[in-house]
Amino acid sequence: MLADELKLSREEQRLVSALRDVPPGEVREAFVALVDELAAFVLEPRCLEMQADGVPCESAETQCDRCREAAFVLHRLRAEVPH
Repeated sequence: MLADELKLSREEQRLVSALRDVPPGEVREAFVALVDELAAFVLEPRCLEMQADGVPCESAETQCDRCREAAFVLHRLRAEVPH
């Protein structure tokens, strides 16, 4: 693995730091599980509109910001989080 691959962006550093700041316990365990499951959900290419004859975009394997399902879930979660 190259040294550049190990470097975290500022955004990644902020997220890792925030995770490390959550004290041990039930809330941390639930938070880690949610983030882990959310990452798996966003990374897993799937399409609710996939039919036997194909998908509405180029490929069912396409991962893009236009995925309606992932975008919808993320927007709903953000709307529910108190700011």
